[in-house]
Amino acid sequence: MRENIYLQIYNEYSSRIHSGQLQPGAKLPSESELAESYGTSRETVRKALNLLFREGYIHKIKGRGSFVLDMTRMDFPVTGLISFKEMADTLGGPSRTLVEETVQEPAGSMPARQLQIPEDALIWKVIRAREIEGERIILDKDYFRADIVPFLSRDIAAGSIYEYLEGKLGLKISYAKKLISVEPSTEEDHRLLDLKKYTHIVVVRNYVYLENTVLFQYTESRHRLDKFQFVDFARRVRR
Repeated sequence: MRENIYLQIYNEYSSRIHSGQLQPGAKLPSESELAESYGTSRETVRKALNLLFREGYIHKIKGRGSFVLDMTRMDFPVTGLISFKEMADTLGGPSRTLVEETVQEPAGSMPARQLQIPEDALIWKVIRAREIEGERIILDKDYFRADIVPFLSRDIAAGSIYEYLEGKLGLKISYAKKLISVEPSTEEDHRLLDLKKYTHIVVVRNYVYLENTVLFQYTESRHRLDKFQFVDFARRVRR
């Protein structure tokens, strides 16, 4: 019975947070108040609150209580290598890709430096805005080595490039190095994204490697500050 009550508390409060009935920053009742309300012990309440905390619904401030976190932010895995289409499929809401540019051209200075190729080597440059629930909140700027990816089209870019690379070209995409920073937004960011009042943007730079360790893609993924939280799982190593 005690386990059923703690799950009841968890389910009811997670549902209220998801539905917007409890807004970000709202304070939850105290352990004593919840115990009295549900006719259970503080130990059972504490178990439910700990589960809400672990699942990212609330945060606890010692001496002040438990407060609702912003659940409108979408989790973006730091260590995972996932396409926008794969991420959007997990969200459930409406999303689409708006292709700004798909062109093959000489690499030039910046892409050549990032991909470690000569400046006159051919690359594919793909610029896409990602729209989720009616707002353009991600700008992806991708650069692919043309000797490895000989063809791309606007239609491919509007769908899933990774599905094409892995399914049609048979490329074995293996791992990526990621650098994350917060930087001032550019004119291009404001032109292609719905940035609202935000003057800064989260930039995730991806260096993507094939199974044979060849660096074939460099990406700048530019995210509106309020819509994403970057998540990872860390375990302490005992020495």
